[in-house]
Amino acid sequence: MYNIALRILNDSFEAEDIMQESFLTAFSKLSTFKSESKFGNENVPFGSWLKRIVINKSLTQLKKNKNIQSWNDSNVEVNNLSVVEDAVVDANYNSLKAEEILNAIKKLKDNYKVVLTLSLIEGFDNDEISEILKTNNQNVRTTISRAKNKLRFMLSEE
Repeated sequence: MYNIALRILNDSFEAEDIMQESFLTAFSKLSTFKSESKFGNENVPFGSWLKRIVINKSLTQLKKNKNIQSWNDSNVEVNNLSVVEDAVVDANYNSLKAEEILNAIKKLKDNYKVVLTLSLIEGFDNDEISEILKTNNQNVRTTISRAKNKLRFMLSEE
């Protein structure tokens, strides 16, 4: 849980605070925990419920700290990605270490860092990410695609 908060906030003290707040929230709301998923009859483990609490609290704290743009469609930044795509066509990523990739993700702007963390590291699908970020699926797909292109560009420069 600490690593989730740390990857989103990039601050170990805040990650510790968020983790502690999340455990307190989970403990105080334990009676509201339901093991049924709203998407079907499958069981939701307690750890997944707690993970969502940590993610939501981390995102709330990130917004407080940085006043990041809302995740609405109207605020999606339009980049000239053709330059980025051309620069990374011939890059060889086989020699990269996981630590180098994680360090590059930390350098991305907040909305890119959050969607890549939720998608690639935490394993959420686009529907779950759109629910967490309170946006639509298309915006999530677009942001993930742009974040991956930016990450490829950053890694090819190094």
